[in-house]
Amino acid sequence: MQPRVLVTIPLPASALSLLEKHGTVTSVTGSPDDPRFGAALAEADGILISPRIRVDRDFLGRAPRLRAVSTYSVGLDHIDLAAARERAVAVAHTPVLTDTVADLTIALILALARRMPEAIRIGASPNWQATPMGIDLKGKTLLIVGFGRIGQEVARRALACKMKIAYFDQRAPDVPFEAAVRVPELSKGLAEADFVSLNVDLNASTRHLIGREALACMKPTAFLVNTSRGAVVDQKALTEALREGRIAGAALDVLEQEPPDASDPLLRMSNVIVVPHIGSATVETRQAMLDCALDNLITCLKGEPCRFAVTPQPTPARSAPKE
Repeated sequence: MQPRVLVTIPLPASALSLLEKHGTVTSVTGSPDDPRFGAALAEADGILISPRIRVDRDFLGRAPRLRAVSTYSVGLDHIDLAAARERAVAVAHTPVLTDTVADLTIALILALARRMPEAIRIGASPNWQATPMGIDLKGKTLLIVGFGRIGQEVARRALACKMKIAYFDQRAPDVPFEAAVRVPELSKGLAEADFVSLNVDLNASTRHLIGREALACMKPTAFLVNTSRGAVVDQKALTEALREGRIAGAALDVLEQEPPDASDPLLRMSNVIVVPHIGSATVETRQAMLDCALDNLITCLKGEPCRFAVTPQPTPARSAPKE
């Protein structure tokens, strides 16, 4: 009997055809509260999701047959991994966006340094003499908070701009990256940085990692860039720090609430750049993510080793409950 697959994101016909070669596919792209979603989930052996679907204990309790969850994301904060492990449900993600996110991070650093939003507005006006004066990146210190795949690629790009690189990582010991200096305490790194790039996962230890205390350590001339997860930053504290001039500016690809409320003051500050969570938004990367997510799901349902599984996979001998 072929496995049953629930697809919760819109897929092109070619992707659906691929899945249909390996199972019976049901697509429900609406709310998890939709009765059709619940009915399909109850019968699903595998599911393809995006971060808008929260997989918690209640969700897993509604899916007695479930063996595999494939998320179309690198982040896993929407999935209760402990509950998945208890249920022996394989969870796999798509960490194939490293270069794209690193590119965006450097683009935002450059945009802050050269005051690009202001320059673009002036360029479209007759007031060309009002040249916004930026700063050079050469010789400036970039603190990278989280020195995994993406953090290291940000460092390589920043080195091409002749920046000095420091990093802070709560989990990793010294990383063999000769041109970067590890700082043992976040506060020390923040105090010395001209730019701070956040490249961490969202978990209990990183939620509001950058709050009032951390922001108070930064120089008034320093800039904050967040391309990780919105909740890594205490957004209220950041708004206050920016409004009071305690840091020079910020560039945010992610926010605590997405989309933000139209009244959010961050959207109206001249020293803040907000972009709509575009870290992975290139044609090539989104296709690579989709290919990876499909391959992950198919591989896990076959009981074969999956390179990007983050929970122990069920053994091939495990079968779905009988109807």
